[in-house]
Amino acid sequence: MKACGIVVEYNPFHNGHKFHAQEARKKSGAEVVVAVMSGNFLQRGEPAIIDKWQRARGALENGVDLVVELPPAWSVQSADFFAKGAIKILHSLGCSSLCFGTDAPEPFDYEAFARFEENNQELIDQLFQENTSENQTYTQKMHRAFAAVYPEFLTEARLPNHILGMRYAWENLQYPTPMKLFPIPRKQAAYHSQELPHGEIASATAIRQAVKSGQEIQAYVPQSVGKNLLGPWVDWETFWPLLQYQLIATPFEQLKTRYQVTEGLEYRIKDCLHASSFADFMALLKTKRYTRARLQRLMCYLLFQATSEEVHQAQKDTGIRILGFTPAGQSYLKQVKKASPLPLISKFGKKESERFGYSLRVDQIYQLASPKIAEQNFGRSPIFLKN
Repeated sequence: MKACGIVVEYNPFHNGHKFHAQEARKKSGAEVVVAVMSGNFLQRGEPAIIDKWQRARGALENGVDLVVELPPAWSVQSADFFAKGAIKILHSLGCSSLCFGTDAPEPFDYEAFARFEENNQELIDQLFQENTSENQTYTQKMHRAFAAVYPEFLTEARLPNHILGMRYAWENLQYPTPMKLFPIPRKQAAYHSQELPHGEIASATAIRQAVKSGQEIQAYVPQSVGKNLLGPWVDWETFWPLLQYQLIATPFEQLKTRYQVTEGLEYRIKDCLHASSFADFMALLKTKRYTRARLQRLMCYLLFQATSEEVHQAQKDTGIRILGFTPAGQSYLKQVKKASPLPLISKFGKKESERFGYSLRVDQIYQLASPKIAEQNFGRSPIFLKN
């Protein structure tokens, strides 16, 4: 059996995601679509609106054959590390192709760009180091370096899916047999669009806002997914009291030992703790130097009490948590499980809790958002969805 991999978050799963899964199967000619999906906390430093098991079920009901988790040591990261973890898992599962959405305004050869980057890494690094502007983010500096040496870079396409596509292509080239790439242009709604458009495809951002304000969203999501969006819903405001308490109770000396707390950020964080909500806190905290996504990821690390050592260890000891499969996905797992260099985890017990303690802690914190959120690890078996 041949598999096509996709990297997803499904926050929540909507009609655009269903189209993506269908196109992945169609363009790659694969019998199996494998989704590596962020767990309960996401790439831009946000808690998922509903838990990973509900999101996995929605995917299995709408075109995906196998859903595995991208653990938090990789999922709550910048594009480089997010892509590194996702591609590592898809290669371990033997996927021969990768299909991803792109919001680039015109066709872009991702593989050619990755090869150029690989062959010109020293020059790109030099240009990056020469940019000493303190008002530019890491991403802005890197974009300027790329644009200076690669005319086709699309300097105007500083959009999330395009950036991730470039990182997927780069990571994919690091393997002896790279997956074949199939970029798919984004349909209709833009990534950050906050409006529910005419038609049947809206952005996940617009759908989340509509759900919380009581608007009708059934036109934009498969029927089964709409039932899962009845609640409880989770967002940063849910966690603000817990985060605020942690930041108040943690001394400066401990705060600066947390993962990615650098350049005196602990002082700025402490100065902003009088905020009455997470939204107000972020408005006070944000500067030109730090993007909202970078700061939200940092807040995740502080909520998790994450240290550099344990995040790096969790990245070194990556496991593949199986969240669910169809009969085709189950057959594919049997085909590849002996060859996978990473351990496949279908059940979570004492041994797994000791080995993957960081992931367990993150899920336990997510469960604090509501007593209605089900247990996320112990006693959970992969979802088996019969077609």
